[in-house]
Amino acid sequence: MSSIQRLPELLINQIAAGEVIERPASALKELLENSLDAGATEIAVQLENGGIKLLRVRDNGSGIVPEQLPLALMRHATSKIASLDDLQRVASMGFRGEALASIASVAQVSLTSRHTEAAHGWKIEAADGTQSEAMPAAHAHGTSIEMRELYFNTPARRKFLKSESTEYAWCEETFKRIALSRPDVAFSLQHNGKMVWQLAAMKSAPTPPEGEGFDGLPSPSGRGIEGEGKRALKQRITAILGAEFGQHAVTVERQIGNLRLYGIAALPAYSRSSRDEQYFFVNGRFVRDKVLMHAVRQAYQDILHHQRHPAFVLFFELPPEQVDVNVHPAKSEVRFRESQGIHQFVFHALQDALSATMKTETPDSSFRRRPESSSLIETLDSGLRRNDGTLNFEQQRIPFGAAQQQAAYRLWETQTGKSEEGREKGNSGSALPPSPFPLPNDSLPAPEHRLGYALGQLSGIYILAQNPHGLIVVDMHAAHERIVYERLKTAFDAQQMPTQPLLVPVTFTADTLDVATVEEHQEALQRLGFDIAPISTHTLAVRAMPALLKQSKAEAAAREVLHELCDFGASRALTERRNELLATLACHSAVRANQQLSLPEMNAILREMEQTERADQCNHGRPTWFQVTLAELDAMFMRGK
Repeated sequence: MSSIQRLPELLINQIAAGEVIERPASALKELLENSLDAGATEIAVQLENGGIKLLRVRDNGSGIVPEQLPLALMRHATSKIASLDDLQRVASMGFRGEALASIASVAQVSLTSRHTEAAHGWKIEAADGTQSEAMPAAHAHGTSIEMRELYFNTPARRKFLKSESTEYAWCEETFKRIALSRPDVAFSLQHNGKMVWQLAAMKSAPTPPEGEGFDGLPSPSGRGIEGEGKRALKQRITAILGAEFGQHAVTVERQIGNLRLYGIAALPAYSRSSRDEQYFFVNGRFVRDKVLMHAVRQAYQDILHHQRHPAFVLFFELPPEQVDVNVHPAKSEVRFRESQGIHQFVFHALQDALSATMKTETPDSSFRRRPESSSLIETLDSGLRRNDGTLNFEQQRIPFGAAQQQAAYRLWETQTGKSEEGREKGNSGSALPPSPFPLPNDSLPAPEHRLGYALGQLSGIYILAQNPHGLIVVDMHAAHERIVYERLKTAFDAQQMPTQPLLVPVTFTADTLDVATVEEHQEALQRLGFDIAPISTHTLAVRAMPALLKQSKAEAAAREVLHELCDFGASRALTERRNELLATLACHSAVRANQQLSLPEMNAILREMEQTERADQCNHGRPTWFQVTLAELDAMFMRGK
């Protein structure tokens, strides 16, 4: 058995780099946070080859004094905490003292800094765990850190980096998160010599009138944006996420004791097919926290279709000692001391903001912006006619496709072999007389199928059918969703996903991360039956898709697949998340509420249900059909009493 020995410092730093510096975007996050901690008001980022070849961050912060410059690249050397008490109430973005040392162990690093009181700058270089002596250098007040050839000395690790476009997309997403958190700081981003983002520092607007928002509430953490910063924050958000987001958003703000939540959240009309526009900041730090996300989902639960996702930029502030940010090496997770209370605070603050907006809108404008699942509300509203401030109640007509004479005739033709053509020519014989009503039950032969034969649709949602036992009521979307889902699973597992080339490719605008995902995961997309190709830096084209899906849903289905691959990677998306992905695709392809179906189409759904496993429940566990027996109907109408 070998003896215990101390690991070399370089190896220790490289182990830490595996946790902290996963890719160029991870290094960029650490460097940007250091610039903000240094009080920078202007930060410039330059990238080459997605940050793999070069990543440079320059700021106008306070800088580093020359004698402390070598310490900056040493492990566990930091100016932000000095004791356990400091660690328990961290107020800075960085505090672990691992990032720069980890970067220097796996890349060629150059650090140049000029302190605010220094006459000139000083420079130090590091590679393979060795540092040069500090030397004078020309530099404005602030700091520049240059990282070249990430993982040049660990080839095995470098092979795990993705393509240039993918790594750049992750760097850009990191840049946007940091820029959203600080609208008072100017940011710029260049990639391969091209300016991609140039965000000016948002000047403080005049303090808005009381009640307009962000009205000077004290900040529990000492951070955040006060009264005059509301407009500046919204300007930065719309600059990054687009004007449409701002137009369909509601202001969120609440403070109770030392808890404070503010920001903007999009109305249901702006719901997304993915979680790409969800930004939650805790004391200025972007995090993904299960407690907070669950509170947001609950706030949107009653107003958002279950397959859609809300969009929001929210800032939550609380005293630093009430949250633990030292949970994950990348500082992307937090733990709250009072998680239940924080969950309720966020839930009620967001729910009240959304509810208040709904109450102040006119019914017409509200309904125009609602997704298609609001048809029932629209139906109820159309029954209330407004006339000079009074409400007049009118009988609402319900579209009901039952009692079509075709329903009885088709069933009669199936059982007797008689044709409609023969009837039209006057072959009366045993033909049924034309009638607008279904025939009495005793004159119809017993249907052969468990779910019977379709009579019509009710309210555009349910299929009504008749079988020997009575009435069948089918939720057509839930039933069809299960049918498509089971077919997709069978085809996917057999690696025989039928693909349908599109006569005219469907093009749509996509962000750089989606384009990079397409380039990186072509094999996974083909296995799912998709042929998607980039035709420009921000445009994708769907040239083929699974034959089981609707071509009209090509864009929505493609976006779902891309975001799944981006968030979880091809391996997880096609294995442990395979059911969730295929269920989402099935939902996009299933018939929707208010979609008019012909009787043959309704009967086709009934026959497919009878041949599909687990067709009694939809993908979400809800029942797909109910039987109302003749005895139950007789009891309702008190027949025989």
